[in-house]
Amino acid sequence: MPHGTTTGTWSNWAGNQTARPARAVAPGSAEEIAETVRRAAEQGQRVKAVGSGHSFTAIASAGDAVLVRPDALTAVRSLDREAGTVTVESGLPLSRLNRLLAAAGLSLTNMGDIEVQTVAGATSTGTHGTGRDSGSLAAQIRAVEIVLADGSIRTCSPTEDPELFQGARLGLGALGVVSALTFAVEPAFLLTAHEKPMRFDEVLAGFDDLASVNEHFEFYWFPHTDLCTTKRNNRSPGPAAPLPGFRAWLDDDFLSNTVWEGVCRVGRRFPAAIPTIAQVAGRAWSERTYTDTAYKVFTSPRKVRFIEMEYAVPREAATTVLRELKALVERSDWRISFPVEVRVAPADDLWLSTASGRDSVYIAVHLYRGTADSGYFSEVERLMTAHQGRPHWGKLHTRDAEYLAGAYPHFGDFTALRDKVDPGRVFANDYLRRVLGD
Repeated sequence: MPHGTTTGTWSNWAGNQTARPARAVAPGSAEEIAETVRRAAEQGQRVKAVGSGHSFTAIASAGDAVLVRPDALTAVRSLDREAGTVTVESGLPLSRLNRLLAAAGLSLTNMGDIEVQTVAGATSTGTHGTGRDSGSLAAQIRAVEIVLADGSIRTCSPTEDPELFQGARLGLGALGVVSALTFAVEPAFLLTAHEKPMRFDEVLAGFDDLASVNEHFEFYWFPHTDLCTTKRNNRSPGPAAPLPGFRAWLDDDFLSNTVWEGVCRVGRRFPAAIPTIAQVAGRAWSERTYTDTAYKVFTSPRKVRFIEMEYAVPREAATTVLRELKALVERSDWRISFPVEVRVAPADDLWLSTASGRDSVYIAVHLYRGTADSGYFSEVERLMTAHQGRPHWGKLHTRDAEYLAGAYPHFGDFTALRDKVDPGRVFANDYLRRVLGD
């Protein structure tokens, strides 16, 4: 039997999604997952696997279902230096994977800006960083082990069950329970980070150059201002020159988390003060350059809790959308305390990747927890969808299967695969019914 059977209320990191599953289990192997799935099917129950709860949507919500927790699925199964791969169980947090790889002199090619997610949760929702040439975490997968609705354990790759592989790399939890993943890895490398304040119009005028000259470019725009902070990360031959411990703590923990939490609370209590706060915050970030191990540059701690919406728009539409977004904020009476985050990604071939078949720019908007949304997200979504935007699967949006079928060239391929491997919808929930249809 899978160990750790419990009941109780599940909630996500942001606290905006809760569920009360029929029961929760923490299987320790693919065989125990299979047993859980078979038993649930016999009892007419659904099954939902969860990760660290870092999705803002209800994609992992397991109301009345059997909730599969990842806690006991954290082993590193194999590390093949010659092949350049590592195989790990689905519940391993990215933070541990990064450190295990670094100890072995290896690294993922690209990653997002937080590392608390489980590997399966991050890849199943399309978690990504920013990259000129390198894509999302799911794009770095070389094989998937997954438990299907009939209780079978299947391994798929580009050469073994390639159709299942195409869907399972980024499967939304709709095809089965992922039990292990094989990632491509490479020799460890250093990144030099150059962070520099710039004006909004200056960033947009040079956006194409900034995104093409730098391996990893992103920027943050502070609403109610024309202030931006830009980040350029490029590979370096070394030597390493990390931020001094105190400076790293001051900038990336104390200012970015402790002080920012206080600022957001003030803004929530006194919305009229937010434009002034934004001016101060936008000027607080000074230029800095440092060189460090890749994962330490890619990622940073995120302790201030918020809710988020993010859309991927075609690369060629990005500057138009950003100018329209700035105009939208300026003519509204919103008071937005969180910066807008902008990142880039190359086209990939994953069926449900937000960058599927097209070079993309990601535009993310946030609200501090407990802040009333007076139309900000819905108006931003209207703007994004007017430009063929694709919503991040783990971040708030209102799109449904009809819209998404028109946004993804391979949407029909994915739903046909789902019909084949989960005809009884063992892994369905309300969110998947909305975005994939029933």
